[in-house]
Amino acid sequence: MGSKQYSADVILVGAGIMSATLATLLKELAPDMKIIVYEKLNEAGEESSNEWNNAGTGHSALCELNYTKEKPDGSIDTSKATTVNEQFRVTKQFWAHLVQQKLLKNPGNFIKPLPHMSMVQGEDSVNFLKKRFAALSDNPLFEGMEFSEDPETLMEWFPLIMQDRTSDEPIAATKIDSGTDVNFGALTRKLFEHLEQTDVEVNYGHTVDDITQMDDGTWEVKVHSDEKIEHRTARFVFIGAGGGVLPLLQKTGIPESKHLGGFPVSGLFMVCNNPDVIEQHHAKVYSKAAVGAPPMSVPHLDTRFIENKKSLLFGPFAGFSPKFLKTGSNMDLFGSVKPYNVLTMLASGAKNIPLTKYLVEQLMLSKEQRMEELRAFIPNAKSADWDLVVAGQRVQVIKDTEGGGKGTLQFGTELISSSDGSIAALLGASPGASTAVPIMLEILAKCFPQQMEEWEPKIKEMIPSYGKSLKDNPELLQKTNAMTAEALGLNENTVQKA
Repeated sequence: MGSKQYSADVILVGAGIMSATLATLLKELAPDMKIIVYEKLNEAGEESSNEWNNAGTGHSALCELNYTKEKPDGSIDTSKATTVNEQFRVTKQFWAHLVQQKLLKNPGNFIKPLPHMSMVQGEDSVNFLKKRFAALSDNPLFEGMEFSEDPETLMEWFPLIMQDRTSDEPIAATKIDSGTDVNFGALTRKLFEHLEQTDVEVNYGHTVDDITQMDDGTWEVKVHSDEKIEHRTARFVFIGAGGGVLPLLQKTGIPESKHLGGFPVSGLFMVCNNPDVIEQHHAKVYSKAAVGAPPMSVPHLDTRFIENKKSLLFGPFAGFSPKFLKTGSNMDLFGSVKPYNVLTMLASGAKNIPLTKYLVEQLMLSKEQRMEELRAFIPNAKSADWDLVVAGQRVQVIKDTEGGGKGTLQFGTELISSSDGSIAALLGASPGASTAVPIMLEILAKCFPQQMEEWEPKIKEMIPSYGKSLKDNPELLQKTNAMTAEALGLNENTVQKA
């Protein structure tokens, strides 16, 4: 690109788990690459990646029932479950590599082994869980999963849920011990500590106001801090600012940013304050969303490890704020409506009246009404033992799709990149952070195609299953399982019992 000097090879907007992962990958593949990071808050991982702002689940479809849909013929579609499971295994392989290279220390501070369980009530749901279990049993990715309807077995698996249960409604569960609890906030901070030691320039308290493509195809980023306004240039920009992505993506003017909208949804969790209750539960237990409720509302009772202290959370309950970030503006939603996406947004509003009704109902719940939902899990739950906390903001992507038509609400993660590969952005929510490494590898393939052949041997060294299906390679699956479990401290003999 001539002799023109650029401020950096890469500029990353946002200091969350996604930017941390991309920067770490790039530094492993191209150590001399100059990378600049801008974060408007004063610390890394304070928005979506913060440990109080997400469920802390290593999403691998071991317990999340929304990843296995029942088809019209009654069979179970396991394709998404397989994909998500393999993606998280890729992420764990990269973390294990960083630990083995002593670039990440004390993995127990950010990931711990924890059983994952699915629990359902009612004859229809029990039948669904049986079919799900049967459909996954032959898949080596889900080896070790157990199913039971026996009350005594279930009492062993989750005593807190079974104690004082008087309902004669059928209840069943699956259990698998290879699940994890992940503190994405702690991991993000660890990664940025390492990055700063590799000469990555990380600027906290800096807000990106504008992103403009120059005549030569590079990008100029306008940034302000308390002291000044500055303009920095780079060949490649990644926008990984969580709920702040959409407004910045719109400012780029790339065609791929058109006909996109966002709908913010906030989450609330009940947090147990009674240590005696907390000690009676040791698992992540997911159930089914209520009829008519969105996938994001799947109720779950989670053991969490935050600041190395055991906690117990139940939720999520949905909330609404027009802000795209917890630290955002009440004008975020309205400001994101542009002439080129207004029809998309209006179509989405018309399609999602049930979702709007659901959110209004959720907002109007009293604490005692929320406690009643908790008692479906813990029959003897006492109001005094539980407090309500506000979790993170998630901006669900709205876009025009062939299958759903105009204004379709998306509940997954969306990667947007320009046709020339000079800029990329990540929108959406779950499974999000658990699939950070595969998503960033996809960005590398799309945006650094000329370097991929040179980088591939190193990628395969870091991620042995790169480019392969673990489901179809049992020997490789067993080898990578052993490697990641050893490096990350996830061996079965380390799984605690309730």
